[in-house]
Amino acid sequence: MFYKKLVNKTVKCSLCNVRENVKGKLYSLVYGKLIARHVDPIEKKPLFHFQPGSYSYSIATVGCNFKCGHCQNYSISNEYGDIKTLSIRDVTPEEVVEDAIKNDCKSISYTYTEPTIFFEFAYDTAKLAHKKGLKNVFVTNGFMSKEAIDKIAPYLDGANIDIKSYSEDFYKKVCKGKLKPVIENIKYMRQLGIWVEVTTLVIPTLNDDLETELRPLAESIKSFGEEIPWHISAFHPAYNLMDLPPTSSEKLRLARDVGRSERLRYVYMGNVYTKDGENTHCYECNMLLIERDRYLIIKNAIEDGKCPRCGAVIDGVDL
Repeated sequence: MFYKKLVNKTVKCSLCNVRENVKGKLYSLVYGKLIARHVDPIEKKPLFHFQPGSYSYSIATVGCNFKCGHCQNYSISNEYGDIKTLSIRDVTPEEVVEDAIKNDCKSISYTYTEPTIFFEFAYDTAKLAHKKGLKNVFVTNGFMSKEAIDKIAPYLDGANIDIKSYSEDFYKKVCKGKLKPVIENIKYMRQLGIWVEVTTLVIPTLNDDLETELRPLAESIKSFGEEIPWHISAFHPAYNLMDLPPTSSEKLRLARDVGRSERLRYVYMGNVYTKDGENTHCYECNMLLIERDRYLIIKNAIEDGKCPRCGAVIDGVDL
């Protein structure tokens, strides 16, 4: 999908990577070749307002359209060598859906690497999953074409989208990508009715300034909708950024305070253990609604999608 034939049997790819031009036709090299498949709590994506407490069947192939210096999955996103030499068993969309149902999952998550890279397989699986009553989730960097979003939208129920920084310079230097298309795609997915949550990995010295980075980012999320959950995650040294320190809990708390001061309804802290950083409170009366211990739901007090104390509607899917 998503390529144009040019002259002399050349082609222009709209998805990038893990594709091969064979006599003027572009073929996916990763269709059904899963490098990872696991049963995960949906909270691990992280999605906190999407079927909380449920399990999601999570799959990935190799490849990514970014090359982030801090990638935790670099061995399957960028440093995997020759795709053709990988011994990965082929899996069909039917097998993925059957496995998800067998493991009592309520959704399928296309995650770990960039789902746009294995779009054709994700699309075929998502269509079948919907027929079987499962929901579909993209965990994505958000860097994809509008054409791709339009194609998957009828079957895509939720997405966790990274906003890695509010700086184009950061995107260019650290991720080898661009910020503007990500912002535009978040707006577009929202218009199409796809549930969106946003994650930002806070990296010391690179994107952790409260006023030049995190406040503008919070303001941007607020412009999409104050009900969008913002997951502020701690960085741990990885890949090409081993020389930087981990993000402190104090920095995450300050970042969370920024989000709350901008009147975002739900701001969470992740990748570090805190007593209350992952709990959901009512944005009107502050009642504790969902208590979490890492990926475990201790209690869920939401009743019919509302706060039982004040009646405020709590945003999300199947709460």
